[in-house]
Amino acid sequence: MENRGRAGGRLGPRRGTGQPPLSPSRRAILGHLRDQPQPLTLGALVRMTGLHPNTVREHLDALVRRGLVRRSTALPSGRGRPAHLYEDTELGQGEYARLAVALTEALALSSSDPSRHANTVGEEWGRELARDRRLGASSPGQARAQVVDLLGDLGFEPRAGGRDCEVELTRCPLLEAAYRSPGIVCGIHLGIVRGLLAEQGVDPAGSELEPFAGPGYCRLVVPPV
Repeated sequence: MENRGRAGGRLGPRRGTGQPPLSPSRRAILGHLRDQPQPLTLGALVRMTGLHPNTVREHLDALVRRGLVRRSTALPSGRGRPAHLYEDTELGQGEYARLAVALTEALALSSSDPSRHANTVGEEWGRELARDRRLGASSPGQARAQVVDLLGDLGFEPRAGGRDCEVELTRCPLLEAAYRSPGIVCGIHLGIVRGLLAEQGVDPAGSELEPFAGPGYCRLVVPPV
């Protein structure tokens, strides 16, 4: 996930707009859109910002008028009008995010047991990541630390949880997909963690991922080491 427009992002000045600066709320909404590899619905943005739906809709309309946000219509699903989708007009997706979105959609359509298959695919993905980065831990504690570091690289912004074995994942590079298909997306993410541990010779048994465990985070449990 790219954190463009944040501290440590791309070098050089931002593009000039010749328009008044954005309010803090509109900057926050635009930041959420730029952090995600998929377009977001109004409902997702309401959950992320804590603002009233009418307020979020008003801000989105203003961002669309300024050319900073693109609005499209989702494919029909069930009864009722299709939802609107919103995305940053400069949206950029990392390789991990593009692959994971495609994989999520493929599993949802083709698998008889999407959650189990997602976990299996995630484990192999995690093993491959460990091999690509030549991760080799001298102890279970070091393996756990390297897993947390890699989750940071993937855009989860991990932080210490309430217990030594817990990690709070404060961002999700596939948030909209996770709202739609938590069993698949979270299964992939848990599988990645288990694969990373297993490839380094650490038993991943007991690793668990609790989606949307608290305000602003999912809870990852890695067995005590």
